[in-house]
Amino acid sequence: MNTFCRFGSLIFFMFFSLFVLAQKELTVEEIWGKYAFFSKPVEGFNPLEDGDHYTVLEDDDINQYSYVSDEKIKTIFSLKDIGKEFSITGIDAYDFSEDESKILFNTETKHIYRHSYKASYYVWDIPKKKLTPVSSKGKQQLATFSPDGQMVAFVRENNIFIRNLKTDEEINVTNDGKINFVINGATDWVYEEEFSFSKAFAWSPDGAKLAFYRLDESQVKEFDMTMYGTLYPEGYKYKYPKAGEKNSDISIHIYDIKTKKTKPVDIGTEKDQYIPRILWTKDSNILSLIRLNRLQNKFELLLADANTGKSQVIYTETDACYVEIPDDDFLYFTDDKKSFIITSEKDGYNHFYQYDLNGNLIKQVTKGNWEILSFLGYDEKNKVIYFASNESSPMQKDIYSVSISGDNKKKLSRKSGSNKAKFSMGFKYFINTVSDANTPSCITINDAAGKEIRVVQDNAHIVLKMKEYGFAKKEFLKFKTSEGVELNTWMIKPLNFDVNKKYPVFMYQYGGPGSQEVKDEWDYQMPWFQMLAQKGYIIACVDNRGTGGRGAEFKKITYGQLGKFETIDQIEAAKYFGSLPYADAKRIGIWGWSYGGYMSILCVTKGAEYFKMAIAVAPVTNWRYYDSIYTERFMGLPQDNAAGYDDNSPINHVDKLKGKLLICHGTADDNVHLQNSMELVTKLLAANKQFDMMFYPNSNHGIYTGRYTRQHLYVKMTNYILENL
Repeated sequence: MNTFCRFGSLIFFMFFSLFVLAQKELTVEEIWGKYAFFSKPVEGFNPLEDGDHYTVLEDDDINQYSYVSDEKIKTIFSLKDIGKEFSITGIDAYDFSEDESKILFNTETKHIYRHSYKASYYVWDIPKKKLTPVSSKGKQQLATFSPDGQMVAFVRENNIFIRNLKTDEEINVTNDGKINFVINGATDWVYEEEFSFSKAFAWSPDGAKLAFYRLDESQVKEFDMTMYGTLYPEGYKYKYPKAGEKNSDISIHIYDIKTKKTKPVDIGTEKDQYIPRILWTKDSNILSLIRLNRLQNKFELLLADANTGKSQVIYTETDACYVEIPDDDFLYFTDDKKSFIITSEKDGYNHFYQYDLNGNLIKQVTKGNWEILSFLGYDEKNKVIYFASNESSPMQKDIYSVSISGDNKKKLSRKSGSNKAKFSMGFKYFINTVSDANTPSCITINDAAGKEIRVVQDNAHIVLKMKEYGFAKKEFLKFKTSEGVELNTWMIKPLNFDVNKKYPVFMYQYGGPGSQEVKDEWDYQMPWFQMLAQKGYIIACVDNRGTGGRGAEFKKITYGQLGKFETIDQIEAAKYFGSLPYADAKRIGIWGWSYGGYMSILCVTKGAEYFKMAIAVAPVTNWRYYDSIYTERFMGLPQDNAAGYDDNSPINHVDKLKGKLLICHGTADDNVHLQNSMELVTKLLAANKQFDMMFYPNSNHGIYTGRYTRQHLYVKMTNYILENL
């Protein structure tokens, strides 16, 4: 089994070196009906406090394992342990209290948007072997233990509640929550989607206070969607601020558990701004907040007195374009209560900086023409930061450690490709998930120095299937545009490639700000691309200007004019591929999803002489239709930048269309609204242009509502390619 993990690249080299006579034919049913090529993850991984053990979720059992041994030590909790009074059919996710005496788990989960969901939560007291529902008054959201494990805070119907497990009391923290009016303790749609979080409350380290968001979205305009399936289809309304429109009014509050009183936090007098994060420092009397102006080109870190609510700015960063939005792992307050670690692109690349709590720079910890990709932890005892970066290559991701002084940087990951890590408590071990462009993910346990201890999951079943179906190798290339810009690309050729033949080229891209598709990493689309390669197509992908991994200048060149440089680069890519002796320049197609759908339409219109066909799935067709936070970050306000919004909107270039165009969209897409495709269709009809379209009832942005919906989409796209390219 380990052979596949350790010698995967060698095996693939052998596969590709052989001419496969009995190559099995790939089908969409095998890929999207049976999901035969999907990697097996480690479900419900949780490191335990002792630093030597972890737990995983297996068949609704929470089992404990040693990092060193692959033998199960014990089952900490099983659904078989609960009494007959509870009819629980499964565990969707779980967490431990800090002392690990209790487990909080959820079941009957129903998703709301991308991150948010409602569920039934339960607390299992391990020593007492007692199960307690968090609430019996309706499904809950975001249930979270207090630091001492004696309370659980949660949200229900836009209000915050606290369940006291000792007294069995349910406490109302807020009372004014109302759907589509006021949200307490959770985020509105646009915060959840664009700032990537849904839990909008946090316990203080001592558990004496609860800080939370209050969002007043009463003045935000509603968007209507129709949900089909009944005699009279039902309407669904929710608040969605489009570019330049009114956002929710936000305020931050702190609830005192003992006095049951709430104090507002001073976030300034400006209402039209964002608070994308709150985070308690290691001092329970000090709450930190991130504040962004509406244009997102001014970033401030505030410290607030939890007792008075008064705040002060200790750190400010500005940018001519935008300050990259803060991820959950971007900020860390040290245990000595004297400093914080933060990431910034201020020198052109994303790096670590250490400041004292007065905002004075102590040191830039990392430097170089490469980027920090994620912060993985800080070892307080040894003063060491653990992180992932692309120092080896913009297309790779490795795990490193570095002293807070900036010295003694070490590369811990030992396999090239894309590495992800989750460390044990105390940083003695880490779970490493690694894949490369031609090898599915392999999950191993490594010691602190990076040495592999054992394999947890090697996904050998996928490797065997790849051999069975004769996968061709994904190759990496670079080329220079006519402007002298070097772009990264990958290409998949048919396995029995003949340099004397002419092959059609089918391009895939996404192209959005900070994104990357040309990476040395396993791609879930790989089996479908291989299927097309089996049918005689060259598959290729190019990361245009505006994409990530190559510094702020390369990424931010598209500011204020999304679509302009990206389209130029994709057209240049089509010219490059068309110039290759084995490519048919008259048979080049392109496709993409979301931002990639937007790009596909621009390419087949503005680049009509180079692209024979395009497929656009869930495309943005005018940035005026998209949400405020994302759009304005990269475009400014439409009131100030009308030309930037309109010059590269596909709806304004439909008259240039010559080739074939397929538009696919889910009718219940809460992210990129169906409105985008409808407005495009209206313009296409007005221009007397022929096109094809496929809409999926009640499907959201992912288009997978219904057993065969995703399979149908890929059959539709496959047939369209075969018929038109």
